[in-house]
Amino acid sequence: MIERWGIRARVTLVAFVPMLVVAVLMTATHTSLRLSDLDQALRARAHAHARQLAAATEYAIFAGDRETLGQLADALMLEDDVAAIAIFDADGKVLVSTGAFATSLPATPAHPAPEQELRTSTGRWLRIVEPIRPSQVLAEDAFSAGGVVRSAVAQAPLGRLVLDMSLVRMQRRRSELLWIAAGWMLVAAIGSLLLARRMSRSVSGPVRDAAEVVLSIGRGQLHRRVRVSGGGSLRALAEGVNEMAERLADAHASMARRIDEATAELRARKDEAERANLAKSRFLAAASHDLRQPLHALGLFLSELDQQALDERSRQITERLMASTQAMEGLLDSLLDISRLDAGVLTPERSAFDMRAKLEHIVASHSGAAAARGLRLRLRCPPCWAFTDPLLFERIVANLVGNAIRYTARGSVLVACRRRGERLRVEVRDSGLGIAAENQQIIFQEFVQLGNPERARDKGLGLGLAIVRRLADLLGHRLALRSAPGHGSVFAVELPAATPPAPARGAREGLALGHFGGLRVVLVDDDALALGAMSGLLASWGCEVTSARTVDEAMDALTPPETDPAPAPDILITDLRLGGTSNGLALIAAVRARPGLAGLPAVLISGDTAPETLARVQATGVQMLHKPVRPARLRALMHRLLAAD
Repeated sequence: MIERWGIRARVTLVAFVPMLVVAVLMTATHTSLRLSDLDQALRARAHAHARQLAAATEYAIFAGDRETLGQLADALMLEDDVAAIAIFDADGKVLVSTGAFATSLPATPAHPAPEQELRTSTGRWLRIVEPIRPSQVLAEDAFSAGGVVRSAVAQAPLGRLVLDMSLVRMQRRRSELLWIAAGWMLVAAIGSLLLARRMSRSVSGPVRDAAEVVLSIGRGQLHRRVRVSGGGSLRALAEGVNEMAERLADAHASMARRIDEATAELRARKDEAERANLAKSRFLAAASHDLRQPLHALGLFLSELDQQALDERSRQITERLMASTQAMEGLLDSLLDISRLDAGVLTPERSAFDMRAKLEHIVASHSGAAAARGLRLRLRCPPCWAFTDPLLFERIVANLVGNAIRYTARGSVLVACRRRGERLRVEVRDSGLGIAAENQQIIFQEFVQLGNPERARDKGLGLGLAIVRRLADLLGHRLALRSAPGHGSVFAVELPAATPPAPARGAREGLALGHFGGLRVVLVDDDALALGAMSGLLASWGCEVTSARTVDEAMDALTPPETDPAPAPDILITDLRLGGTSNGLALIAAVRARPGLAGLPAVLISGDTAPETLARVQATGVQMLHKPVRPARLRALMHRLLAAD
């Protein structure tokens, strides 16, 4: 009979019967598993309740505390499906009974069945019998290694617990699941029939072939084509798919060529940019080191000269020389900051600090520069505390304030702080010329100065905002800029707020800077000019200086004669580069290896700002100052090292 059916009926039968069978099997399997899970879950819950109550009643049975037993039984009665509870002692005497049992409660036998299913006129019940056993006891054993052993003697049960659980709710849930399963089977049958009739309408083989080819083309197989057969719409469909495939293949080939060309060009530009950046870093490191050597000696000579008695004209010339030297030091310090950030050797030390006090200090330090330009520098900050690295954050805000003063011709500069939930927003607002939208990203690059085409020295080097951006990224603070030409600029930094810490009690007062009279210093530098300048400066502070230009000279100076041993030095100050393959780090390690000099304080001085050098020095933990060294900074570091020692 099936041979006489049409293709539509055949497709309907083939599609309908398997789908209906699968739906029935899946529904029946799922329902059976679900019913089994319900039954197992109920039985497991009943046994769990019985075990928990048995464990909880052990000590109450032992003490004969019926009131506690009753409270425990009443608490378990609040659980779903729990119908009745009875607790027997070891003699079979009922201690507590609560709830309505399914049948009369006989005396429990010596070995009752742990689980029984009961049927009554009111429904089905599950009875659980759980023995109440005493816990294992820890006893002391004088002959055991630990002094305590666990008694393994089996003890008779203290009593038994009988728990009846109602199965009415589970039976109701079973009926619901069966009705739901029947409903789903009916829906599956209707859905299968409708889907089969719909599929029977698509009986065209060429259409299936075209669909398969289109899917293959979508997966990237652009060489696939549809076999053209038949006429009318089927032929037009096949030819249209083939034409589409041809055009997609041509477009794909053309796009692949363009991508390859663009990739090659991008790779070449990337390599060129990396080479240029490497050359720039090498140039800056070399130039910075070569400039710092003479500038370091010049600063030391000027510092020593400033301590001498000079006439008014000489004093004026000395002050101008010191101002020029400090300006050059500021530029080199900016280059050093960039090198440190590129090398990744700056590690933030976050702590809670008084934001208002920090901003007041920054504003006070820039008030003179603002007054010199005729600007009003104001602060608006409520009492608040922040959590970040205070020194790095101060550098960020100080750079922003300095830039605002430098590029504002008239008006005012405002430093403001306000709280936003758990964060603080610090803004530096100025009434300057403003920054166009297309330039608001490039100003954070190195050596970019929009308003300084002549590269005037008083307008900086173009590194301030680059340092601000990198420090903000290092600390994880959001940096924002809002500006428009003719309307000034607003730079904002957001950072976490903090609660004021409790005042420390008994904190030791900081040590005041002491006098260096009689301090024994070993000074090593291969540059004669820098060595003479530093020796003169230390001598003017009252230090006893032992100078050396090489590692061998320094080691000889530290090796006292056997007849007249000299006292050990108090501190070692050495340059990083000491000529040839020698360096200050190796010298410090060699000196500290001498008997009695293991903890000798040491200061490393260098003009090298290469990232790899900074990382190598930081890994050793030696304190380093960069040339040109400011005498006040050297004095403070020496005092700190000596105080710690």
